[in-house]
Amino acid sequence: MNTETRILEAAAALLVESPAGDISIRAVCEAAQVGAPTLYRLFEDKDALLAAVVDHGFERYLASKRAAVTSDDPVQDLRDGWDSHVAFALAQPACYKLMYSPALAGRPEATGEAHRMLVAVIERIAVAGRLSVPVDRAAQMVMAANVGLALSLLYRPDVNQDPVLSDSVRDAVITTITTRAAAPEVAASPVTTLRTRLRQAPPPGFTPAETALLHEWLGRLEIPTT
Repeated sequence: MNTETRILEAAAALLVESPAGDISIRAVCEAAQVGAPTLYRLFEDKDALLAAVVDHGFERYLASKRAAVTSDDPVQDLRDGWDSHVAFALAQPACYKLMYSPALAGRPEATGEAHRMLVAVIERIAVAGRLSVPVDRAAQMVMAANVGLALSLLYRPDVNQDPVLSDSVRDAVITTITTRAAAPEVAASPVTTLRTRLRQAPPPGFTPAETALLHEWLGRLEIPTT
């Protein structure tokens, strides 16, 4: 195990033991058996260390999502992604709380990657003609609800003991942003579908400027639902 990994694992272990979810550089150095100069050569400051701890803790979770085989049903893949997100939060509460803590000044890279993975699934739903709101809004709704639900389970387990709470919230959000062929009264947005398909496969013969202009026009037609 190299020095950087030893420091990250020592910091992660201290976070698990800390009721307040905070650690000191001195404690990390003692646990990792390194001097402060060594730590600061690898991490600019405490915020950089904590952001790296989050990325280190999330790596296994993100690796499993990268390796996941997509199914023919992107909506089911979205459900599965929600469930794996909540499962990770419950399995790694200290790391999860830190990732979404307002006190963390540094932005972990894992946050951006997790969001990009979510957008990719939602874009597949849009291409299938089953998304009823714009891709960006759908991603924001899912992420806000998923993170909010997970944090609620972690911080208030005493009032969130319903075993199907996560499933209920998940299904309510997905029902709001998607449609089914068997439910014509809730129509998918044709503009969202077209815009997503064009993003994935630009029209042949179009210049980059023409493609950008087409996306701008479609964006003006893509009226978010309220």
